[in-house]
Amino acid sequence: MEIQVGNKMMEATLLSKEGNHVKVALNGKVYDVDVCMLEENVCSLIHKGISYNAELTRDNDNKHYRVNLNYSVYDINMLDSQAKYMRMRKSRSADAGIQPDVVTAPMPCKIVKVFVKPGDRLKAGDSVLTMEAMKMMSNYKVAEDCIIKEVNVEEGESVMANAVLAKLDLNIDKQNDEETK
Repeated sequence: MEIQVGNKMMEATLLSKEGNHVKVALNGKVYDVDVCMLEENVCSLIHKGISYNAELTRDNDNKHYRVNLNYSVYDINMLDSQAKYMRMRKSRSADAGIQPDVVTAPMPCKIVKVFVKPGDRLKAGDSVLTMEAMKMMSNYKVAEDCIIKEVNVEEGESVMANAVLAKLDLNIDKQNDEETK
């Protein structure tokens, strides 16, 4: 999940939770923390033998938190994964001005369905695959005609953010011209 702490964006992934022991990755760095709720809005954190008490205040939308920790206040926003996915797709298309030649995972996700195989010709709007993240499913659709060069995932496989899921050949117009000669 993507979180915003002040004006800094971070990728947060819960790796494991056993009782009060939590293992979490923040921007790829792994932290082992013991967490215990002391009161309704106060929790105790122990990391590397050092104890911290944090006061948590949550907005009604459950996506914004204010954390008081060691005389500092941190505003934390939990960003919606579907909004993040759409923002990333739009920014990639806007940056390149065209369909990227690779399909990448926008966040850690599970591949639910693969609709293509190498050599398949796709028209703009065709689906390549369906992925699931945070209990939401999203279809990756191509923005322009292309041919599938590689498929690097299988149905049921879990992948990390930015993993290359498939490679596309976008030079389909040149190939059609050569075939008609």
